[in-house]
Amino acid sequence: MIVCRTGSQIAIETPAKLNLFLEVLARRPDGFHEIETLMVAVDRYDSLTATLLVRGEFDESVSGGIELSCDWATGLRSGSPRCGGCWEPLPDVRGNLVFRALTQFRAWTRVAHGIRVALTKRIPAAAGLGGASSDAAAALVAANLLWNTQLSPTALQAFAATLGSDVPFFLQDAPVAVARGRGERLEPVQAIPRLHFVIVRPPIGLATPQVYRACQPAESPRDVGPLIAALTHGSTSELARHLHNQLAPAARGVTPWIARLADAFERAGTLGHQMSGSGSSYFGVAASANHARQIAARLRQRDVGTVFCASPVPCWRFPDGN
Repeated sequence: MIVCRTGSQIAIETPAKLNLFLEVLARRPDGFHEIETLMVAVDRYDSLTATLLVRGEFDESVSGGIELSCDWATGLRSGSPRCGGCWEPLPDVRGNLVFRALTQFRAWTRVAHGIRVALTKRIPAAAGLGGASSDAAAALVAANLLWNTQLSPTALQAFAATLGSDVPFFLQDAPVAVARGRGERLEPVQAIPRLHFVIVRPPIGLATPQVYRACQPAESPRDVGPLIAALTHGSTSELARHLHNQLAPAARGVTPWIARLADAFERAGTLGHQMSGSGSSYFGVAASANHARQIAARLRQRDVGTVFCASPVPCWRFPDGN
């Protein structure tokens, strides 16, 4: 998360994520699933600009203190040739996780000030790339700074966990972390090699609840340990052998695109490939930046959707050690 502050305005670049490992362990009584997942933040960014609104600059009865505008970046709207026509219209303001995060955070902290947020989207939606969660995390960072609520990273992560399973991940500083529970218990993985990914978002998205409903928890869960060992030892080829996603079979039952992408990535010459999150995005591991560009070119020729390359980046580091 790249943060720049100028007076009463904050601009944040919010990263996407990939799930290199995702095991579904059990269904929980609260309706969620017990999972173990290894996530990596990557350099595909949405842009969020937040401006402080003080009393008198907003109508509480109309906006509730929260003003939000949101749109795709130029050239990336639904139907655009540049994006292959594969990104759906965005939800209305009140259906946006950023709006919900700020509304609940303002009520919880009881601040009198408001906030105006402009969000420009580049991370595909309904794709398993965590765009909405990353945006919500960035909104919490901005509000915490602009409203001077001075919550610690731990407290902000605890609040973030009430919003969504992936939101706390984007509030820790390491590029990679193992998440357990429903995603709120984080264990950072510090030492990782330079990694290169190719990501495809096909012409359809997948709804997370739909995929989880179709998923069967693992009878013999896989261990994330070998993947962590490959990361810490810097073995990209070994890492590629241990990619895993228990949601992939369920997603294949929902759309033929997952199987089609698996075949396309296999033919394109990746070291390994897998679906991210609940889909529909699919990714492959490359040996180098040049190898990633070659794979991306081959995939674009197959007309499988939006194709881009990415590498790991830190999620976020709180300023001044706060």
